[in-house]
Amino acid sequence: MRLGADHVRVRVPATSANLGPGFDALGVALTLHDELEVRALGTPGVTVEVTGEGAGEVPDDERHLVVQALRTALDHVGAPLTGLHLTCRNAIPHGRGLGSSAAAVVAGIVAARALVADPDALDDDTALALATAMEGHPDNAAPALLGGATVAWSDTGTGAVQAARIAVHDDVVPVAVVPGTHLSTKAARGVLPATVPHADAAFQAGRAALLVEALGRRPDLLLPATEDRLHQQQRRAVMRDSLALVDVLRAAGVAAVVSGAGPTVLALARRTGKTTGPDRVERVSTDADDALTAAFGGVMGGWRILPLAVDTEGARAERVSSSRPIG
Repeated sequence: MRLGADHVRVRVPATSANLGPGFDALGVALTLHDELEVRALGTPGVTVEVTGEGAGEVPDDERHLVVQALRTALDHVGAPLTGLHLTCRNAIPHGRGLGSSAAAVVAGIVAARALVADPDALDDDTALALATAMEGHPDNAAPALLGGATVAWSDTGTGAVQAARIAVHDDVVPVAVVPGTHLSTKAARGVLPATVPHADAAFQAGRAALLVEALGRRPDLLLPATEDRLHQQQRRAVMRDSLALVDVLRAAGVAAVVSGAGPTVLALARRTGKTTGPDRVERVSTDADDALTAAFGGVMGGWRILPLAVDTEGARAERVSSSRPIG
């Protein structure tokens, strides 16, 4: 397949997976974005420039995750593997449970979609399958690609990865509480048991079903709907401060969970009103505001509180310039 463009821009959201009981299945896209520009070059070689999160830490060559995903997608459709210049402006924290790796993978695939002459060759189903193959599971990749809240699963017969959007009520306000420390997904998964009691599995299934109802129509049920028995308490040893914050917020009635593999804490807060500050910026007030103030007492200790919203668009790419036929 030929390339149809040689310069594209991509915007991809952060995501939070699991949301308590929806382990490896549920996720939500958040209004915190990485922005990228990709130029296809007529000469070999790869140059990567990164500002913001991960600058000076991530690879600046072929090993960069966006480049790997882009190459994988181009190869999938038989497009030429050209030289590349990649510019990344990153806002999604790395190693914090906010889907930075899924964002990079989805961004690369969506960039390839915009570069090729026939974007339909990398439709959402294909993009999700490629992203899941690279990520290992689709709970972050699905909302990063599709936007909104999603449930993702693999077909038991074919193994094909699928995802569906689920509703999120306007009164649900995600608030990410991000620590200064990192934690790898591998380390977080390494402490999980290989098997769980039948009673815990049954409890988890019921809460995951309740969470879909709470997110879409009954935000008043978010606190019981985000109860979990499969992974959060089991990870306490590797993220004590995060679980301590979850305990404090939940005791105050706030539906707080570990975001993905952590250590970020996500509060699925409920809107209580709006205020306009002296800077004339409108701010949403939530049931988490007082609880967070009490939890930190004005001493953040490296933590950041990020009031966000649900990103309903997912990853988006635009062509900046057309390309001569290549290949």
